[in-house]
Amino acid sequence: MTEYSINTTEIKLTNGDLLLDAYLATPIGEGNFPGIIVLQEIFGVNSHIQDVTQRIAQQGYIAIAPALYQRQAPGYQASYTAEDIQQGRVYKEQTTASQLLGDIQSAINYLKSLPQIKPVFGCIGFCFGGHVAYLAATLADISATASFYGAGIATQTPGVGAPTLTRTKEISGTIYLFFGMEDASIPVSQVDEIEATLEQYRIPHRIFRYPGADHGFFCDRRASYNSAAATDAWSQVVRLFSEKLYI
Repeated sequence: MTEYSINTTEIKLTNGDLLLDAYLATPIGEGNFPGIIVLQEIFGVNSHIQDVTQRIAQQGYIAIAPALYQRQAPGYQASYTAEDIQQGRVYKEQTTASQLLGDIQSAINYLKSLPQIKPVFGCIGFCFGGHVAYLAATLADISATASFYGAGIATQTPGVGAPTLTRTKEISGTIYLFFGMEDASIPVSQVDEIEATLEQYRIPHRIFRYPGADHGFFCDRRASYNSAAATDAWSQVVRLFSEKLYI
């Protein structure tokens, strides 16, 4: 595909009474572009998430990263120190599935209002956002999902309620999931359970297991960055979105 020059800007989304910060990246050029929702780690819409949003836009998508911690900490952007990890987890525990789905839907609705949008949508998420991406895959508007090392999908859901995995039958599109086999936060048994559940409900999917890769392997700001795994995973994401959203 053509690599596009892009524009970036910070915008506000409306979800009921909440004004939600978001980072938007848009290709420069004629045509209509599918939309991608980019879902943050526990560190907010920081430089890494902004970079991913830009990279997706360069591939020919209108990409938007909503601030999923808007209620807890407006403007929150963190690095990867132990202190930031602790604080980010505190904010994560204060989110709920219904709020997150509402925020994502507000991002989709905003994209639908843009003149250059091709009204088909995907999402991609990392860490906390990887779990949230599995939730987002249940939205009717989402046709393609890339979920990176989302912990807890098989065992819990944001807020209270049955594990997110129990909602698998609501997924109507295709989902790709990416896991590092050295990731202590996601036991292999849970990856197997996710795979079995997707197969049970005949959800179109692929699961990528990277030997030697740890949690956060896609993020080049983290000590756990794994270039080989990240490169392969990105090629799979590009293929997924191209095949499912440019149809």
